[in-house]
Amino acid sequence: MTKIGYARVSTTDQDYEGQVDRLKAEGCTIIRKEKVSAASRDGRDELAAILDFLRPGDELMVTRLDRLGRSTRDVLNIVYECDLKGASLTVLEPHVSTRGDTGRIVLTVLGMVAEMERGFIKARQRDGIAKAKAAGVYSGGRRRIDPNKVLSLRAEGKGPSEIAKTLGISRMQAHRLLKAGAAEHVQEPGAE
Repeated sequence: MTKIGYARVSTTDQDYEGQVDRLKAEGCTIIRKEKVSAASRDGRDELAAILDFLRPGDELMVTRLDRLGRSTRDVLNIVYECDLKGASLTVLEPHVSTRGDTGRIVLTVLGMVAEMERGFIKARQRDGIAKAKAAGVYSGGRRRIDPNKVLSLRAEGKGPSEIAKTLGISRMQAHRLLKAGAAEHVQEPGAE
């Protein structure tokens, strides 16, 4: 049986070292980590690698359920994939494991709470933006990644993985920016 840890934060300026330390303390011999949103499974390559790697008796471990997913459906799908492999999922805070039926019920409820919390966060964000716009102080989110830098790295022959690593972004972001940059350079038929 192998304990495999998964640490995740949403943005590149956040730190997952506290999660990594806790997973090590719990006996995880393998820890995969990534900086990507948990709103969906898109771009979560490290989680996909863990789910592919799981063997019967292995245990996938996360510090909190929201590190694994923000959608009840997503969390339940991950639990299901672990089950198919004969592996279990353990959440450390609060301590819940899928090794028993009670753990599955608790994880379902926690997944629903995480999804609800995400909805509350989005509602508060929308309210804050509306107030800032009304006060005339909102000018939109700042652009964090210079698309021209992505395109220049591509012109230097670097692939999406290397671009992502160089700029500290996910491969999915690199792909999106490359696709958007390519679309801007395509002319409409008949345009000069």
